[in-house]
Amino acid sequence: MGETSLRERREDRKSAQSQEPQTTRLQREVGLTSGICIIVGTIIGSGIFISPKSVLSNTATVGPCLLVWVACGIIATLGALCFAELGTMITKSGGEYPYLMEAFGPIPAYLFSWTSLIVMKPSSFAIICLSFSEYVSVPFYSGCEPPQVVVKCLAAAAILLITTVNALSVRLGSYVQNFFTAAKLVIVAIIIISGMVLLAQGNTKNFENSFEGTKLSVGAISLAFYNGLWAYDGWNQLNYITEELRNPFRNLPLSIVIGIPLVAVCYILMNVSYFTVMTTTELLQSQAVAVTFGDRVLYPASWVIPLFVAFSTIGAANGTCFTAGRLVYVAGREGHMLKVLSYVSVKRLTPAPAIIFYGIIATIYIIPGDINSLVNYFSFAAWLFYGMTILGLVVMRFTRKELERPIKVPIVIPILMTLISVFLVLAPIISEPTWEYLYCVLFILSGLVFYFLFVYHKFGWAQRISKPITMYLQMLMEVVPPEEEPK
Repeated sequence: MGETSLRERREDRKSAQSQEPQTTRLQREVGLTSGICIIVGTIIGSGIFISPKSVLSNTATVGPCLLVWVACGIIATLGALCFAELGTMITKSGGEYPYLMEAFGPIPAYLFSWTSLIVMKPSSFAIICLSFSEYVSVPFYSGCEPPQVVVKCLAAAAILLITTVNALSVRLGSYVQNFFTAAKLVIVAIIIISGMVLLAQGNTKNFENSFEGTKLSVGAISLAFYNGLWAYDGWNQLNYITEELRNPFRNLPLSIVIGIPLVAVCYILMNVSYFTVMTTTELLQSQAVAVTFGDRVLYPASWVIPLFVAFSTIGAANGTCFTAGRLVYVAGREGHMLKVLSYVSVKRLTPAPAIIFYGIIATIYIIPGDINSLVNYFSFAAWLFYGMTILGLVVMRFTRKELERPIKVPIVIPILMTLISVFLVLAPIISEPTWEYLYCVLFILSGLVFYFLFVYHKFGWAQRISKPITMYLQMLMEVVPPEEEPK
């Protein structure tokens, strides 16, 4: 009853607005420029402003630190090329989810959606928003750390604002992403140009004997890569909105080929710039690396650094919300989450229930708020599924030969990426085993309980409880199931 009346009201509006789409579903509104901005804007967020310390703390010296950043850029590029093949072969939104479904069946896909929607994606969103609030707070608490209550309240407010924007309009979310990507490229350019000028003036002391005193272990290297790759995380974000890309066969791979190398070059040059004005000790002691850089190089205009870093982090948070909401939407559509999470707003054509659900879970993650422990936990689970997905690409070369592949990477690349993923997952467990990793595995496997109870068996009592809740939420938010895309 609710679905019919809402659709009728939408049909009335169509007669007055002929340019409106003829179906209630997500629209193809993301072009090449917006695709590049989503990749660049999501990757360049808080990572490059926090992770330099985390990478350096595990490598101890400048030389290995810069090599890790270069290697992370190469790994991100290779991984993105694998996802470009997957995205043009299986043109469904949801990132790894549809690829795992095609390669290994519903159980691995469900475990990915379970882990991503409850832990990985919202914790990443929370990390970025906490970073945003830290950078905004630091200038008001000179000489001391800002109170945790202030940091967490600001982070929660940022999550609320971003969730609202993306629930209101796909186009508005895309415009916001484009604006903040442009803003963050401005601050990146300021840091790089300032660093290159100082380097040309002879500030090379910190680069002398840059490998001296290096003491690396397998665990330290893997943790350095964890933190570096977290700064690059986002190279697969466009695969989450494949169904909303205009001409995905062209724009998906082109956005990746342009976006990822651009980010890699920026990251390496930014780290070089940091070391022109800070020693390893000073960089490790800095509460906010980019702000310290600005105080030493740009004073009295150093205030622009925290302002633009805030723009950068809020832009990354917006990109994360924009794409991760589609995973919730696709999982709901496939019956792996509550069906209402796959519904679309009849007024705004956004997956509003999915985005609101994602925002609520992310807000819960604000409460503990220890960024470094969240990064390590998130990276461990993320690379477990990256490895499975890329392994799925290798498997489908033999099991799904009939699928059309507009892009086909050399098979050595996905094999290499699978081995790298195995190393990143196993190395820290073997070198420094902690209960945290066991808890992570147990949590992933606990998804099997929910899968067999609510997805596989579909008990009648669960359906009786969920049906009235779905109807109430549907009327409250004015959402309906998405219609099929016309052929």
